[in-house]
Amino acid sequence: MAEAALLRVENLQSWYGESHILHGVNFEVGKGEVVTLLGRNGAGKTTTLKSIQGMVARRTGSVVFEGQELIRQTSNAIARAGIALCPEERGIFASLNVRENLMLPPPVRPGGLGLAEIFELFPNLQERLSSQGTKLSGGEQQMLAIARILRTGAPLLMLDEPTEGLAPVIIEQIGMTIAKLKAKGFTILLVEQNFLFASKIADRYYVMEDGRIIDAFTAQSLKANMEKLHDYLGV
Repeated sequence: MAEAALLRVENLQSWYGESHILHGVNFEVGKGEVVTLLGRNGAGKTTTLKSIQGMVARRTGSVVFEGQELIRQTSNAIARAGIALCPEERGIFASLNVRENLMLPPPVRPGGLGLAEIFELFPNLQERLSSQGTKLSGGEQQMLAIARILRTGAPLLMLDEPTEGLAPVIIEQIGMTIAKLKAKGFTILLVEQNFLFASKIADRYYVMEDGRIIDAFTAQSLKANMEKLHDYLGV
């Protein structure tokens, strides 16, 4: 695993102003894996993704992606290196229609999905191409936010709470999409409150509490550790 790690995070510490949020986060994501960060609200999961992406002004430690140290890089340089973040708030531009939102991010390397492949994953988007982005349903906006980063060719996708507030049928569709993306060779780092959803798609899990990783499980060991997870998460 250590040799095959696509992303390696070591002693990651982050601050918002004077507030110390991450206190030495350590984990790895192997190429082609789906890895989930679990934890209660305020555990530091979203801050971890933003810190990897360079969106936190003050951070220390090490973030190594494909052998390249990124801790001192800017967020746009990190995006060009091949890491793409789909934020919890989705970031759909109200002044742009679906096609314009979809085409906005530039490719960072070969291997991104073309529009035909994206419409196979999200047929709703093809039907709504001329609609204003923020006029879509919550589920369609989430599809658009994910689809947008698939065009870039970034091999590591970070998805922050992709199922939050969505209907069960849309959650199921997003789960199937993640499975298809993994089959296509994408690596996915997922932050998710919906443990049932995460338990069906992830290879490995890290549990966060108070800005630290406090435990880790494989998919195969989940059943044996459900009592622990209940204590950690209240599931």
